[in-house]
Amino acid sequence: MTEYSLVKCRKAISPSRLPGLDYALNPYVGCEHSCAYCYSPAVLRREDYIRNWGNFVFIKENLPSLLEKEIAKIKPGFIGIGTVCDPYQPVEKNAGITRKSLEILKDEKFNLCIQTKSDLVLRDVDLLNRKRDEIGVTITTLDNDLARKIEPRASPPDARAQILEELSHRQVRRWLFLGPVIPGVNDSEESLSAVIEVAKKTGSLVIYDKLNLKRGVEERLSKVLGSSDFLSLLTTDWWEKTARKIERMCKDQGIRCEPAFTHV
Repeated sequence: MTEYSLVKCRKAISPSRLPGLDYALNPYVGCEHSCAYCYSPAVLRREDYIRNWGNFVFIKENLPSLLEKEIAKIKPGFIGIGTVCDPYQPVEKNAGITRKSLEILKDEKFNLCIQTKSDLVLRDVDLLNRKRDEIGVTITTLDNDLARKIEPRASPPDARAQILEELSHRQVRRWLFLGPVIPGVNDSEESLSAVIEVAKKTGSLVIYDKLNLKRGVEERLSKVLGSSDFLSLLTTDWWEKTARKIERMCKDQGIRCEPAFTHV
C-alpha cells in the first residue's frame, strides 16, 4: 500500500543532465506504478528509496508557487516533466501538482516534454502548445500478464495505446517509448512487432532503450520474473543486434525511430 505525504521542496525546477533537456520538473518524489525496472530511486541516491520504491509518494505541495518565481529567472528551454517519476500517477488526479505547473508554464516560452503511462494526461492536453510541446507514452509490452508483473500499478498496455490514439486525433506531438527492452523478456520479434504496430496506427515516433541495471533493478526485476536469466543475456552484442532489429522493423513499417536520449 502506498503512503502519501505532503512535503515542501526547495526548488521546483532543476538543470537536467539528460541529452536534449535543459530542465527537469518532478511534481512528486516516488511513483505508485512500482515498475520493477525503474532506476529512478538509484538516480535519487537514497537507500531507503531503493528499498521502498512504489510504497511511498511525497507530494511537493509548494512546487507551483516556487515555479512561478523561478521561471522568471531562467532562460527558455526544454523542460522534461516526469524525469524521475510519472507526473500522472494516480495521486495526480486529486493533488493536481502537474496540472497547476502546466497552468503556470502554458504562456511561457518553454518547450514541454512529458512522459507517462497514464491516460490522465489527456485531461491536460488543453494546456499544451501543440506546435512545441509533446507527450511520450511508455509501452514496454502489450502482454497484459507480463505488464502486471513488471509494471504492476500502471495503466494496462491497451489503455496506453489508446492514449496515443487520442493524442493523434487531437494532433498533439507524441512518441512511443519502447523500453526498457529486456533480453529474454520483451525482445522477441513478436513482442516488438506488437508495440511497433501501435506506433504505426497512431503515427507516433518510436524511441527505444535497453534495460539500465542501476542499483536495485536487478533484485526487483529478478523477484517479479522469478528468474535472473536476463542478466547473462544483457550484453553489448545482444543490444546491438536488438537495436538493429528495432530499426529494421520500424523502417519496414515506415515509422520513424531513434534510440533514447537523442530526441528533442
